[in-house]
Amino acid sequence: MNATDSESTTGSTESETDRDETRVWLVERTYGDDELNIVILVYATENGRRYHRRERALTSFTGPARETKAGLLVSPDALGTVDDPATRDRYAEEASRMAARHDPEDSV
Repeated sequence: MNATDSESTTGSTESETDRDETRVWLVERTYGDDELNIVILVYATENGRRYHRRERALTSFTGPARETKAGLLVSPDALGTVDDPATRDRYAEEASRMAARHDPEDSV
């Protein structure tokens, strides 16, 4: 989405899931099992049905350029499906909580 597209949709009632990118919220932050210096960030949609996973080296968490944002916009092809109902419910609850408490650009 370019700057012109995002400006033209400001205030629109069209949901982001109808656009090229989907809003996801941070729902989980864990350390990798195999690599102790890898942090796994999981973002999910507010309904908990789709997720986006990122892995980062622990050392990359220093400095303002590597902040962990409360929410991201990601392309649909970067989303996986959450099949487990318990995980889906947990992700939905946490994503909704994050959306209610934070702006997407907040550092968490």
